[in-house]
Amino acid sequence: VQLQASGGGLVQPGGSLRLSCAASVIPLAYYATGWFRQAPGKEREWISCITSSDIGDFKTYYTDSVKGRFAISRDNAKNTVYLQMNSLKPEDTAVYYCAARLHWIVTYTYATNYANWGQGTQVTVSS
Repeated sequence: VQLQASGGGLVQPGGSLRLSCAASVIPLAYYATGWFRQAPGKEREWISCITSSDIGDFKTYYTDSVKGRFAISRDNAKNTVYLQMNSLKPEDTAVYYCAARLHWIVTYTYATNYANWGQGTQVTVSS
């Protein structure tokens, strides 16, 4: 599955952005989909994911630093996963990547468990 990430940009602290991860060819609902980010000089960090259809109702997971501020969701009609980011902080500045893997896995925070990646979109939080 090919993934296209978009929606990044420059925003002031406290602002919001919505990232999109659009898939082609295959229904993204079959894929567990996650968002990762990588800041300069740092390792790639898992931040959120949403489960795939094989385990029933969709569930969402977040790393502690974004809980209550970020929300991941699916629009199956548009074959897209979104990451709504609110109350953005300068430390959220990074390149954001979406990633997908066919079917759910409990070790969803590991980047190596995702076979499909988008190209990354830059998010800069600065005044």
